[in-house]
Amino acid sequence: MAASTREGNDHEDEIRLWREDEWWIAKDVETGVTTQGGSRTIALENLDEAVALYRGEIGYEPTDAELKQLSIDPEDNTTGEK
Repeated sequence: MAASTREGNDHEDEIRLWREDEWWIAKDVETGVTTQGGSRTIALENLDEAVALYRGEIGYEPTDAELKQLSIDPEDNTTGEK
């Protein structure tokens, strides 16, 4: 496994990347989120998406109750399916 060799080891936005068999493993040190991919690029792209999901930056769908609080009727949803 790859590791940082700097003193203190508290680097903001530190990512560790290593290979296990045929997979590349990418880990965001701050969040602990870990992903894999068939190439380094794919592992890092997967990590970007997984960290965004972990932080709630993407992938959130409001509940019917939350929509109703915003005066949106879920039955009139024309932007997509549930």
